Amino acid sequence: MPRYDFRTPRLYVDAPLAAGAEVPLDRDRANYLVNVLRLRPGDAVLLFNGRDGEWGATLTGTARRGGALSVAERTREQPQAGDLHVLFAPLKHARLDYVVQKAVEMGATRLVPVITRHTQVARVNVERMRANVVEAAQQCGILMLAEVAEPLPFAAALDALAPERLLVFCDENAEVKDPLAALGALRADAGIAVIIGPEGGFSDEERAALLRRPHVARISLGPRILRADTAAVAAMAVVQAVLGDWRG
Repeated sequence: MPRYDFRTPRLYVDAPLAAGAEVPLDRDRANYLVNVLRLRPGDAVLLFNGRDGEWGATLTGTARRGGALSVAERTREQPQAGDLHVLFAPLKHARLDYVVQKAVEMGATRLVPVITRHTQVARVNVERMRANVVEAAQQCGILMLAEVAEPLPFAAALDALAPERLLVFCDENAEVKDPLAALGALRADAGIAVIIGPEGGFSDEERAALLRRPHVARISLGPRILRADTAAVAAMAVVQAVLGDWRG
């Protein structure tokens, strides 16, 4: 598989991709390519749709109300999907954007906002989350689009997880202080879920519910208290390094 091409603009399109296909562009995307990126007819663009891999295309129209892209050849095959779910208590605005973007970069395949007892954000803009998923994928050469779920209450979010899926949660009171050691002897054949609590942490009842799961790992993230968005990135990095696709 060739290396990523980060110099050619990449664009997500919700359309089938195949050699010879013509992909119409709406006004907003035509404006982005022509007026923001300053592309001209014949310039190259990389396309992906989350299903058919990455394809090279050329800009063939710059009409004020739209444009078109002519698809040439596949540049990368669609990779096999991973299986990393990230569940997290919603955060405010920019910090939520950050968590979503970094989760995509870290290889998350499903994002689930979870309303816990101490969650401080009552409403979640799911469409904004999805837009951040697309933006992160476009910028980082990722061909899979993480699924964004509707917000769920804590108990319902746990019930929705298959019992055999390994659930990893962060807890400063974890008995094993080294997160690598805590995960090192585990297997994740049925996939992984990482759950991140709110700034106030999980309640005692929620922590007890987590520990009742048949396949659960409680990890510490070091001697310092981390903000929830920082903890999410740290937890995903540890999980990917020990059990995920960072192992090669």
